[in-house]
Amino acid sequence: MIETVYIETSIIGYLTIRPNNNLILMANSEATREWWDTRRHQFDLYISEVVLDEVARGDVEIANRRLEILQDFPLLTVNESVQNLAAQFLAKSNLPPKAADDALHIAVATVYSLDYLLTWNCKHIANAQIQKKLLQISNDAGYELPTICTPYELMGE
Repeated sequence: MIETVYIETSIIGYLTIRPNNNLILMANSEATREWWDTRRHQFDLYISEVVLDEVARGDVEIANRRLEILQDFPLLTVNESVQNLAAQFLAKSNLPPKAADDALHIAVATVYSLDYLLTWNCKHIANAQIQKKLLQISNDAGYELPTICTPYELMGE
């Protein structure tokens, strides 16, 4: 059975980032490109309308490149179950109110029982302290939290 991955917005952002002098950003971008080129075909990839909304923002040229990358991806709906779980994440965890879209990303991947949520958002999503609380909230709601990771962690052998 092929494993499933929710592609969070920051992954697409790193695929389309303009070259700059920030070595960390450029290293993360290179790791993302390597994962994209060598590993993505080994998984079923999914996005949500939240991803589409986020990638459409900003510089029009770059936004269009991001949207083009995602044009054929299966789209998971932000339904009532997703909205309810996201609301629980915001109310019961240490996610701040400004992380409402991040809560939706996590809830989509959780409600649809995906194996992984791939992200570079280490402040609100790939954050060990937040994940600990999200795991408990998910379990209490009858869901299993996906493995939340960066491309480095999903690179394989």
